[in-house]
Amino acid sequence: MSDVLLNINGLKTAVEGKEILKGLDLKINKGEIHVIMGPNGAGKSTLANTLMAHPKYNQVEGEVTFEGEDITELKTDERARKGLFLSFQHPEEVPGITVENFIRSAKIAKDGQLIKFLKFDKDLKNNMKELKMDNEYAKRYLNVGFSGGEKKKNEILQMLMLSPKLAILDETDSGLDVDAIRIVSQGIKMFANEENGVLIITHNTKILENLKADYVHVLVNGKIVKTGDATLAKEIEQNGYEAFKAEAAM
Repeated sequence: MSDVLLNINGLKTAVEGKEILKGLDLKINKGEIHVIMGPNGAGKSTLANTLMAHPKYNQVEGEVTFEGEDITELKTDERARKGLFLSFQHPEEVPGITVENFIRSAKIAKDGQLIKFLKFDKDLKNNMKELKMDNEYAKRYLNVGFSGGEKKKNEILQMLMLSPKLAILDETDSGLDVDAIRIVSQGIKMFANEENGVLIITHNTKILENLKADYVHVLVNGKIVKTGDATLAKEIEQNGYEAFKAEAAM
């Protein structure tokens, strides 16, 4: 059986008629952590939303396969059941639904079966402890009154509890202080194993100080213009994106 989780070939995506992704190629294998970096407006969040079939993002060309299956026609919930997970850049507040009930409902919907309450409760508390979240968070309404850091940790908690095959983390480190980034990085390490994959979308190199990435990609003007290891992120931190913008314009 192939180790390829996600394979993207020639992906073009338009938003309200404007082409944002302009022929993007990317392959993620099981056991790999990939990081996509790029300036604002490069298409990073567009890629994340396209992969989860957000209706605003129109895939106009290219092929996206997940575990060898073309998922182009699959809706968001169908992709989630296949094992795709997206951590939102700006998580929504949902009054009336507690964190615990939301995660339980999402897990039942994803797995297609009832869950064992005692095991769920134990796993939830253990994961919250690892993420330095008080047990009372589970009883609070989803993201209501949460700080930015609490919202991001809650997204990581959902990832750990749902155990997807591929986690797409869109700007998970955005706006976090050093301690919160360290905790989020720890959560990603807890999740990552030889059977799943992680795609981190960011414009910040801080998260890579606590996390070993297998590949770093530079996304400029809707295309990946360079791929390397963690040293590529250091190059970006020192020199910015200007050289890559020039390369993309050629």
